[in-house]
Amino acid sequence: MPPSTPPPAVLAWRDHDAQARTLPGMSLGRIPLAPEPGAAERLWSMGARRAELDSPVDLVTSGPVAARAAIDRLCLVRDLTARAVQVDWDLRLPASHGDETWKVLSHLQPPRTASGLTDPETALRAWRTRHYLCKLVWRKGPGFLQIRDRRWGDLRRFTADDPRYPAAVARLDRGAHRSDVAADILEELTAEHLVLTAGDLVWWLPYRVARWLQEAMAV
Repeated sequence: MPPSTPPPAVLAWRDHDAQARTLPGMSLGRIPLAPEPGAAERLWSMGARRAELDSPVDLVTSGPVAARAAIDRLCLVRDLTARAVQVDWDLRLPASHGDETWKVLSHLQPPRTASGLTDPETALRAWRTRHYLCKLVWRKGPGFLQIRDRRWGDLRRFTADDPRYPAAVARLDRGAHRSDVAADILEELTAEHLVLTAGDLVWWLPYRVARWLQEAMAV
Protein backbone atom coordinates (compact mmCIF):
# COMPACT_ATOMS: atom_id res chain seq x y z
CA MET A 1 0.00 0.00 0.00
CA PRO A 2 1.29 3.52 -0.74
CA PRO A 3 2.42 5.16 2.54
CA SER A 4 0.15 8.17 1.96
CA THR A 5 -2.97 5.99 1.98
CA PRO A 6 -4.57 5.81 5.44
CA PRO A 7 -5.67 2.30 6.41
CA PRO A 8 -9.40 1.68 6.85
CA ALA A 9 -10.88 2.24 10.28
CA VAL A 10 -14.34 1.56 11.69
CA LEU A 11 -16.54 2.45 14.61
CA ALA A 12 -17.86 -0.85 15.93
CA TRP A 13 -20.58 -2.05 18.28
CA ARG A 14 -21.60 -5.39 19.76
CA ASP A 15 -25.23 -5.13 18.59
CA HIS A 16 -27.20 -4.05 15.50
CA ASP A 17 -29.93 -2.24 17.40
CA ALA A 18 -29.57 1.53 17.68
CA GLN A 19 -30.88 1.65 21.26
CA ALA A 20 -28.83 -1.32 22.40
CA ARG A 21 -25.70 0.33 21.05
CA THR A 22 -26.05 3.13 23.64
CA LEU A 23 -25.78 0.73 26.58
CA PRO A 24 -22.54 0.51 28.57
CA GLY A 25 -20.01 -1.87 27.08
CA MET A 26 -21.68 -2.10 23.66
CA SER A 27 -19.30 0.25 21.85
CA LEU A 28 -15.94 -1.11 20.75
CA GLY A 29 -14.77 2.37 19.79
CA ARG A 30 -12.73 3.32 16.75
CA ILE A 31 -10.68 0.43 15.41
CA PRO A 32 -7.93 0.96 12.81
CA LEU A 33 -7.52 -2.04 10.53
CA ALA A 34 -4.60 -3.23 8.48
CA PRO A 35 -5.66 -3.63 4.81
CA GLU A 36 -5.04 -7.36 4.72
CA PRO A 37 -6.99 -10.63 5.00
CA GLY A 38 -8.39 -11.20 8.46
CA ALA A 39 -9.66 -7.71 9.27
CA ALA A 40 -13.33 -8.80 9.23
CA GLU A 41 -12.51 -11.93 11.22
CA ARG A 42 -10.72 -9.81 13.79
CA LEU A 43 -13.76 -7.54 14.17
CA TRP A 44 -16.05 -10.57 14.50
CA SER A 45 -13.84 -12.15 17.17
CA MET A 46 -13.93 -8.84 19.10
CA GLY A 47 -17.72 -9.11 19.15
CA ALA A 48 -18.54 -6.55 16.44
CA ARG A 49 -21.99 -7.01 14.93
CA ARG A 50 -22.29 -3.52 13.46
CA ALA A 51 -19.56 -1.38 11.94
CA GLU A 52 -19.37 2.09 10.41
CA LEU A 53 -16.66 2.89 7.86
CA ASP A 54 -14.49 5.92 8.51
CA SER A 55 -14.87 7.36 5.01
CA PRO A 56 -16.84 6.75 1.80
CA VAL A 57 -15.92 4.15 -0.78
CA ASP A 58 -14.88 6.58 -3.51
CA LEU A 59 -14.90 5.17 -7.04
CA VAL A 60 -14.89 8.68 -8.57
CA THR A 61 -11.52 10.09 -7.55
CA SER A 62 -8.78 8.91 -9.89
CA GLY A 63 -5.22 7.89 -9.17
CA PRO A 64 -3.50 4.85 -7.63
CA VAL A 65 -3.86 6.06 -4.04
CA ALA A 66 -7.61 6.63 -4.39
CA ALA A 67 -8.09 3.28 -6.13
CA ARG A 68 -6.20 1.45 -3.38
CA ALA A 69 -8.23 3.18 -0.67
CA ALA A 70 -11.52 2.31 -2.40
CA ILE A 71 -10.58 -1.35 -2.82
CA ASP A 72 -9.38 -1.65 0.80
CA ARG A 73 -12.76 -0.43 2.03
CA LEU A 74 -14.71 -2.58 -0.42
CA CYS A 75 -12.76 -5.60 0.83
CA LEU A 76 -13.93 -4.77 4.34
CA VAL A 77 -17.57 -4.32 3.28
CA ARG A 78 -17.46 -7.60 1.34
CA ASP A 79 -15.86 -9.61 4.13
CA LEU A 80 -18.17 -8.18 6.81
CA THR A 81 -21.17 -8.90 4.58
CA ALA A 82 -20.01 -12.52 4.44
CA ARG A 83 -20.24 -12.64 8.24
CA ALA A 84 -23.67 -10.92 8.30
CA VAL A 85 -22.20 -7.94 10.16
CA GLN A 86 -24.25 -4.82 9.48
CA VAL A 87 -22.11 -2.20 7.75
CA ASP A 88 -22.87 1.52 7.61
CA TRP A 89 -21.02 2.96 4.63
CA ASP A 90 -21.35 5.52 1.85
CA LEU A 91 -20.62 5.05 -1.84
CA ARG A 92 -19.48 7.50 -4.52
CA LEU A 93 -19.96 6.27 -8.08
CA PRO A 94 -18.97 7.89 -11.37
CA ALA A 95 -22.07 9.41 -12.96
CA SER A 96 -21.28 7.78 -16.30
CA HIS A 97 -21.41 4.22 -14.91
CA GLY A 98 -23.17 4.58 -11.55
CA ASP A 99 -26.44 2.94 -12.58
CA GLU A 100 -24.58 -0.14 -13.82
CA THR A 101 -22.05 -0.34 -10.98
CA TRP A 102 -24.54 -0.40 -8.11
CA LYS A 103 -26.10 -3.59 -9.48
CA VAL A 104 -22.66 -5.19 -9.72
CA LEU A 105 -22.17 -4.32 -6.02
CA SER A 106 -25.69 -5.30 -4.95
CA HIS A 107 -24.53 -8.47 -3.17
CA LEU A 108 -22.89 -6.26 -0.54
CA GLN A 109 -24.63 -4.74 2.46
CA PRO A 110 -26.53 -1.72 1.09
CA PRO A 111 -24.85 1.65 1.70
CA ARG A 112 -26.51 4.52 3.51
CA THR A 113 -25.98 6.85 0.54
CA ALA A 114 -24.88 6.44 -3.06
CA SER A 115 -24.00 9.39 -5.27
CA GLY A 116 -23.61 9.29 -9.03
CA LEU A 117 -26.96 7.59 -9.68
CA THR A 118 -29.72 8.89 -11.94
CA ASP A 119 -32.33 8.15 -9.27
CA PRO A 120 -30.53 7.42 -5.98
CA GLU A 121 -33.70 6.99 -3.91
CA THR A 122 -35.15 4.31 -6.21
CA ALA A 123 -31.81 2.52 -6.61
CA LEU A 124 -31.13 2.42 -2.88
CA ARG A 125 -34.65 1.22 -2.14
CA ALA A 126 -34.18 -1.61 -4.62
CA TRP A 127 -30.78 -2.46 -3.16
CA ARG A 128 -32.13 -2.58 0.40
CA THR A 129 -35.30 -4.52 -0.32
CA ARG A 130 -33.67 -7.10 -2.60
CA HIS A 131 -30.49 -7.72 -0.65
CA TYR A 132 -29.85 -11.01 1.12
CA LEU A 133 -26.87 -13.05 2.20
CA CYS A 134 -25.23 -15.39 -0.34
CA LYS A 135 -26.27 -13.37 -3.38
CA LEU A 136 -22.82 -13.75 -4.96
CA VAL A 137 -20.62 -16.43 -3.42
CA TRP A 138 -17.83 -18.74 -4.46
CA ARG A 139 -16.39 -21.96 -3.16
CA LYS A 140 -13.35 -24.04 -3.91
CA GLY A 141 -13.69 -27.80 -4.27
CA PRO A 142 -11.23 -30.54 -5.17
CA GLY A 143 -10.01 -29.51 -8.60
CA PHE A 144 -12.62 -26.84 -9.31
CA LEU A 145 -13.86 -23.38 -8.37
CA GLN A 146 -17.57 -22.51 -8.45
CA ILE A 147 -19.39 -19.16 -8.36
CA ARG A 148 -23.12 -18.73 -7.70
CA ASP A 149 -24.56 -15.39 -8.77
CA ARG A 150 -28.10 -14.18 -8.01
CA ARG A 151 -27.58 -10.44 -8.49
CA TRP A 152 -29.67 -10.40 -11.68
CA GLY A 153 -32.75 -12.20 -10.31
CA ASP A 154 -31.93 -15.73 -11.43
CA LEU A 155 -29.22 -18.22 -10.48
CA ARG A 156 -26.14 -18.10 -12.67
CA ARG A 157 -23.58 -20.75 -11.84
CA PHE A 158 -20.04 -20.88 -13.15
CA THR A 159 -17.63 -23.75 -12.63
CA ALA A 160 -13.94 -23.58 -13.59
CA ASP A 161 -11.56 -26.53 -13.47
CA ASP A 162 -8.58 -24.70 -14.95
CA PRO A 163 -5.92 -24.79 -12.17
CA ARG A 164 -4.99 -21.18 -12.96
CA TYR A 165 -8.28 -19.85 -11.58
CA PRO A 166 -7.56 -20.29 -7.84
CA ALA A 167 -4.27 -18.41 -8.29
CA ALA A 168 -6.06 -15.63 -10.18
CA VAL A 169 -8.71 -15.32 -7.47
CA ALA A 170 -6.03 -15.19 -4.78
CA ARG A 171 -4.41 -12.24 -6.58
CA LEU A 172 -7.70 -10.47 -7.20
CA ASP A 173 -9.05 -10.93 -3.68
CA ARG A 174 -7.40 -7.78 -2.26
CA GLY A 175 -7.14 -5.99 -5.61
CA ALA A 176 -4.42 -6.55 -8.21
CA HIS A 177 -3.00 -4.79 -11.21
CA ARG A 178 -4.40 -6.04 -14.49
CA SER A 179 -0.99 -7.27 -15.61
CA ASP A 180 -0.81 -9.59 -12.58
CA VAL A 181 -3.72 -11.72 -13.83
CA ALA A 182 -3.78 -13.93 -16.93
CA ALA A 183 -5.45 -11.88 -19.68
CA ASP A 184 -7.85 -14.62 -20.83
CA ILE A 185 -9.05 -15.33 -17.28
CA LEU A 186 -9.49 -11.64 -16.49
CA GLU A 187 -11.43 -11.13 -19.73
CA GLU A 188 -13.81 -13.95 -18.85
CA LEU A 189 -14.33 -12.80 -15.25
CA THR A 190 -14.91 -9.22 -16.42
CA ALA A 191 -17.51 -10.36 -18.97
CA GLU A 192 -19.43 -12.10 -16.16
CA HIS A 193 -19.22 -9.02 -13.87
CA LEU A 194 -17.18 -10.93 -11.29
CA VAL A 195 -14.46 -8.29 -10.98
CA LEU A 196 -14.64 -4.54 -10.43
CA THR A 197 -12.18 -2.10 -11.96
CA ALA A 198 -10.90 0.85 -9.92
CA GLY A 199 -8.19 2.78 -11.70
CA ASP A 200 -5.42 0.32 -12.55
CA LEU A 201 -6.72 -2.23 -10.04
CA VAL A 202 -9.13 -5.11 -10.56
CA TRP A 203 -10.91 -6.64 -7.59
CA TRP A 204 -12.72 -9.92 -6.88
CA LEU A 205 -16.41 -9.32 -6.10
CA PRO A 206 -17.75 -12.66 -4.75
CA TYR A 207 -17.23 -13.66 -1.13
CA ARG A 208 -16.82 -17.00 0.57
CA VAL A 209 -19.76 -17.07 2.92
CA ALA A 210 -18.91 -17.37 6.59
CA ARG A 211 -22.50 -17.64 7.94
CA TRP A 212 -25.27 -19.61 6.21
CA LEU A 213 -28.88 -18.45 6.72
CA GLN A 214 -30.09 -21.97 5.95
CA GLU A 215 -28.63 -25.32 5.06
CA ALA A 216 -25.80 -24.94 2.56
CA MET A 217 -27.46 -27.33 0.10
CA ALA A 218 -30.44 -24.96 -0.19
CA VAL A 219 -28.37 -21.90 -1.10
